[in-house]
Amino acid sequence: MKLTHQWLSIVEGCLLVALGLHLLNASGLLISGTAGLGMILGKLTGLSFGLLFFLLNIPFYYLAWRALGKTFTLRTFAAISLLSLLSQWFEHSIHMAIHPILAAVLGGLLTGFGLIILFRHNASLGGLNILAVYLERRFDIHASRTTLVADIMILIAAFLVLDSTALAFSLLAFLCLSSVVGRYHRPPKWAQVGEVNRT
Repeated sequence: MKLTHQWLSIVEGCLLVALGLHLLNASGLLISGTAGLGMILGKLTGLSFGLLFFLLNIPFYYLAWRALGKTFTLRTFAAISLLSLLSQWFEHSIHMAIHPILAAVLGGLLTGFGLIILFRHNASLGGLNILAVYLERRFDIHASRTTLVADIMILIAAFLVLDSTALAFSLLAFLCLSSVVGRYHRPPKWAQVGEVNRT
């Protein structure tokens, strides 16, 4: 029963994130992290976000296995795969016109709450967050520094594909996501006691 609850929660988290990212994509906006990098590459290459997001995360699975254990890695792989499929589905099935400010706020909030659900069930959407945790454990580089540097680089890259208005709305989405994660994220029990679940 507990396992069923955990996997249902992961599905729900992925649905929220997929919807949030779809709102942002539909309005030509970006978000932080690996998803933001996927959005930028999508604009530059014409490839779908779902495919790019899945491919971008492949190199990080080894780091996740080393730093966070098998259970976390498998759940993260499942979450990334599901999000990629949902993103593809939403892109072809949901067509909407939404004001960029509303897209930024709703997209940022939905993505943030989806991530919180995943974090609380020992999963993530991989990518730069895994790299940040790995560098912290391996080289004692605080995870927030890695995340900050990565987000700044993504923001700089965003100048290649966004005008100043879209960039400002994307920053609003960044802030909404960060606000949700900052206020609601609680480290899982295994992190609180300094142990990684490797079962």
